[in-house]
Amino acid sequence: MSLKLDNKIALITGSGRGIGRALAIKLANEGAKVVVNDLDQQPADETVAEIKTSGGEATAFVGSVTEEGFAENFIAKAVETYGTPDILVNNAGYTWDAMIHKATDEQFDAMYDIHLKAPFQLNRAFTRIVVPVAKVEASEGKEVFRKIINISSVSGEYGNIGQVNYASMKSALGGMTKTLSKELGRHKINVNCVAFGFIDTRLTEATDEKKTIMVEGREIAVGIPKDIHAGFSRAIPLGRGGSAEEAANGVYLFCIPESDYISGQTVIVGGGVRM
Repeated sequence: MSLKLDNKIALITGSGRGIGRALAIKLANEGAKVVVNDLDQQPADETVAEIKTSGGEATAFVGSVTEEGFAENFIAKAVETYGTPDILVNNAGYTWDAMIHKATDEQFDAMYDIHLKAPFQLNRAFTRIVVPVAKVEASEGKEVFRKIINISSVSGEYGNIGQVNYASMKSALGGMTKTLSKELGRHKINVNCVAFGFIDTRLTEATDEKKTIMVEGREIAVGIPKDIHAGFSRAIPLGRGGSAEEAANGVYLFCIPESDYISGQTVIVGGGVRM
């Protein structure tokens, strides 16, 4: 039985941990060659090792999506290692919350850099490599579909208290998705968006302890108080938050051939939640 993504080349930002890691493993299990990215070497290497142990192909590319030249270097890594890429998933990100009267320009700019500017740069770098190849394929009568999937949030669809910065960028990402689907459709590049609801990751862990992570020199609070976490879960029609694997499955749908005639769409993976 053939694999759905046999010999496809996929790039996934933020894929050393959480949803990105689950997606990298999922795509590799379906035959894709995956370029794994993370801020840190260890989680990137661990994801690559797991894929290879299962018989798949993967390589690591460590760095921040907000670094100058990251997008071009990330795409170049895929080309040098495997060839012309087929799938780009803009997954990397984090939240840095504050109510509007307490929010700083630094917080707003940080969310802009990682959730809007970085996907713009990555989509541009991917397109610059892929379009010339797609034109040759079209001249030869070949129809080869490639995929861009931008990762958004229900906060971008409906807004969320304390996330004016994050929600603004995720909402704008929907506009980018719709525009690129129109620009790139003639080159057989599907551009879609997946908006996650309440997914269980280290950022949303139920905890009454004060926990933080370091992101580019900034100490960012993570985790949700247990009583609030339980309230969020009760508000979801399916009764609980989603797993990283369930979130990855939603992205996977836009990677496979069955989605070749779907473009410019935003699908919410959130257990039926409408905030």
